[in-house]
Amino acid sequence: MAENPEQADNAGMAEREKRARLVGFNHVALEVGDLEAALEFYGRIFQVELRGRAPGMAFVDAGDQFLALSEGRTQPPDVHRHIGMVVDDREAVRRALQEMDVEILPGRGLDFLDPWGNHWQVIEYADIQFTKASEVLQGMGLGDLEKSRKALEELRRKGLASG
Repeated sequence: MAENPEQADNAGMAEREKRARLVGFNHVALEVGDLEAALEFYGRIFQVELRGRAPGMAFVDAGDQFLALSEGRTQPPDVHRHIGMVVDDREAVRRALQEMDVEILPGRGLDFLDPWGNHWQVIEYADIQFTKASEVLQGMGLGDLEKSRKALEELRRKGLASG
């Protein structure tokens, strides 16, 4: 005998509740050709604070997250695969890239390849749903960052912001 629609719906919901929910990302790991050169390159674009080091690796702090850099990239440059990096000031990144003569990839955003072929997409914190806890922003010295109206509306639609 076939289940009725309500039983099927309840079974589907129970199955979904058994699965883990994606909460966020602790870190992103990237391969670079030369670790010291990578730290120098990224340090000219972003304020880089090391969380730690290990042989052939460096961990760049991003508040409650981090970027793990590992020596030894051997694959060709990324095309569609990319890292969406959130910053407080996208135009400051653009200026740094221009000063360094780094090619900004065509498109509507701010995308570039690092010297090892990692594809970066730079997004300003104000313009996206991604949100850091106020305590984390304060600890990072970024307590004055605010969201754009559009980003707040997107968050409200999902029940992730009040008002």
